[in-house]
Amino acid sequence: MSTSYGRNNLWKNLDWITVAFYLLLVILGWFSVCGASYDFAQPGFFDFDTRSGKQLVWICCSLGLGFVLLMLDDKMYEGISSYLYIAMVLVLIATIFIAEDVKGSKSWIHLGPVNVQPAEFAKFTTSLMLAKVMSNYSFNIQKWKYFAQVMLVIFVPLLTIVLQSETGSALVFFSFFIMLYREGLPGALPFSGFAAVVYFVIGIKYGNNMMIEGTTSEGIFIVMLLITVFTLSMAYIYMKKEKNLKMIVYISAGVIAAGIITAVYIYPFNVSYLLLAVNIMIALYFVYRWLILRISSYILVALFCLGSIVFLYFSNYIFQSVLQDHQRVRIEVLFGMKEDLAGAGYNVNQSKIAIGSGGFAGKGFLNGTQTKLKYVPEQDTDFIFCTIGEEQGFIGSSFVLILYIIFILRLIFLAERQNTVFARVYGYCVAGIFMFHVFINVGMVLGLVPVIGIPLPFFSYGGSSLWGFTTLLFIFLRLDMGRERLF
Repeated sequence: MSTSYGRNNLWKNLDWITVAFYLLLVILGWFSVCGASYDFAQPGFFDFDTRSGKQLVWICCSLGLGFVLLMLDDKMYEGISSYLYIAMVLVLIATIFIAEDVKGSKSWIHLGPVNVQPAEFAKFTTSLMLAKVMSNYSFNIQKWKYFAQVMLVIFVPLLTIVLQSETGSALVFFSFFIMLYREGLPGALPFSGFAAVVYFVIGIKYGNNMMIEGTTSEGIFIVMLLITVFTLSMAYIYMKKEKNLKMIVYISAGVIAAGIITAVYIYPFNVSYLLLAVNIMIALYFVYRWLILRISSYILVALFCLGSIVFLYFSNYIFQSVLQDHQRVRIEVLFGMKEDLAGAGYNVNQSKIAIGSGGFAGKGFLNGTQTKLKYVPEQDTDFIFCTIGEEQGFIGSSFVLILYIIFILRLIFLAERQNTVFARVYGYCVAGIFMFHVFINVGMVLGLVPVIGIPLPFFSYGGSSLWGFTTLLFIFLRLDMGRERLF
């Protein structure tokens, strides 16, 4: 360490508020694991043969790990970020070949008595690498060369995790787009992601519903209409000076309206093809204007339109051929396309029953009936929030969610006060990862999002997730401690 930033200032500059939230969440998480895994035949909380005893070991190890991370030089993390990232990618690739198949996933490595999931640690190595790349002096996220570098850093570990059939952990890497948006990524890209989700949901849910005497798929028609509206809205936002924009809107609306009237009252035909032609013509017009004016907004809007069309027609292929059977059924159950309370919908249905049975104030610690009778699968890991809902009720569940919200807002505050790009980028990566985990985990337990199997930070049982989150957080706290360093 530099003399101006000596060890005497180490604990002074530590953000004790965040540490307090960490300790509180970890303690509450341990009690939740106790409640979810308690066995009246083996009542000891501190017995190392029980889940609660093992989790206590992981917690003690995590506290030691956090202390070590705080004692290291903050500048070291930037220096070794590339090596850590490369090493982790190699480990992820090796995991594909050496890991045993566990419930259809090959993501766990046996290291003696301990099982480790490398994907949990890939989050902090990827965050460090992104911070390293984006802290370069000439970096500009809006230039294609630098944007491609960032996408490469994100998608290399993501794809290796997908190859392990660990889709849930892979999806977490999309949380980095929160950081990218903060660092200047055009809003059109996150909006494109949102639009893709909307296209997929509507196209799948209503794709088999037919309209206009069975000639037109309701799902495809709605999505095609949304593509037209989204494309013209983006054109209005990014190209307000385009003199022909109003004319394009009027012509498109007139052609679509005339086509619908003709199909309904005169001669039935597939109106989706008409909408397809309209969208292609709009995209070609913007390509033509880009060739003349060489303004990037035109080609970006055109690519959004054409990309939306391609995504629509490939979404059915993705749903039918790329997703695994259990993932496809889960989505169908979530969308209300199929009811399978004894199969794919069993976990979510039982978790809803458990949370609902908790009522307003809960049944009390160790008094939950659904969880004590083990009706909810994975109730101490991915579905541990249902234990909180049953034992602590609406009050306890709300308290935990408020703690998470304040904790994440605190991380965003810390990220904003950093005086280096490296620390700020890493901080937003940390905040985004925690935000994604909490939203998706709680959402799947409540039946609001598909079940993809990711842990609730500091609550779900397991050493890999707890160590991974601890490493992710305490590296950021160490970077924050060095913000007053004299360079």
